[in-house]
Amino acid sequence: MKNSKEKRSEKSSVIFKIIKIIFICVLILALLVFGLYKLVTYQWQDKPKTYAATNQYITELGDTMVSAHRAGKSLFPQGTMMAFEGCVNSEVFETDIFEFDVHLTADEKLIILHDDILDEVSDAVEYFGKTDNYPENYTYEEIYNLNFGEYFKNKDGETPYKGLRGENIPDNLRALTVTDALTYLENSGGYYYSIEIKSSGELGFRAADILYDILSEMNLLDRSIVASFNRDVISYLEENYPDLTRTAVNVEVVKLYIDSLFDIDRPAGYYKFDVLQVPPDKYIVNLGTSKLINYAHKNNIAVQYWTINDTEKMIFLQGIGADCIITDNPDVAYKVLGSQNIA
Repeated sequence: MKNSKEKRSEKSSVIFKIIKIIFICVLILALLVFGLYKLVTYQWQDKPKTYAATNQYITELGDTMVSAHRAGKSLFPQGTMMAFEGCVNSEVFETDIFEFDVHLTADEKLIILHDDILDEVSDAVEYFGKTDNYPENYTYEEIYNLNFGEYFKNKDGETPYKGLRGENIPDNLRALTVTDALTYLENSGGYYYSIEIKSSGELGFRAADILYDILSEMNLLDRSIVASFNRDVISYLEENYPDLTRTAVNVEVVKLYIDSLFDIDRPAGYYKFDVLQVPPDKYIVNLGTSKLINYAHKNNIAVQYWTINDTEKMIFLQGIGADCIITDNPDVAYKVLGSQNIA
């Protein structure tokens, strides 16, 4: 019969073995996590390749397009007619694509607005006497009374339009419908458009219906990219408007990224989106690589990066084959990208 000292020794031995096993398991898990981290953050750079593409948004190496994010957010009050006019009439830069976001009003006017509420860009809190003013709760006529340049700061930190009220608000600083914006841009020569539907659910579905009707009536389906971060809206677009050019949602981005790492061959039509609009390095996964771009181009998918305001990053992304730079500073992007000589 074992004495108490022997029992304690055996118990200590068992505990030591358990601790040892746990330590080894934790070490293996840590190595796996570290290996996975290095895999997804590594700069997978290949030489940019050229594929036979039918996607009009895929450009030749070095011909990177400039997309004005929120119609040039750093230069003009975002999403206003003043912003569109400023880009169109500029003598120092040109814009290839206008990017903007849309919301529905209570009377089903599709207006240009990035945030979910009116408070961040206008004097809505003062005018309506409360916070959290959602556009779908007001008619377009009511929203038209707001100053959409209220909080705009120019590059010198000045707020030139703050405090304008009533008749002192110029028409090009008021709420702008998608129809009016597109009509102006088409009358100014015509451009490409990237339009994001911000709402989800029934509100997002209705916005999709109205947006499709506008693009169809204006013959702009072939020059417009429709985006949404909401999977339900993307599914709705797929089911009802398969002729729309759309971007990928997050789960599709991850799937394509993994496929690109291993260069998996996919049949034509496997990917249901035509344009990949992603940040290069905002998340853990490194999406700013020529390996990803090459794979996307191989599958007839254009790659556009947002929101790029750093000049060195613009040059780098152009050099690895990016098709478009989405930026708050279209003036800077035009100057930087146009001056690069890509061999």
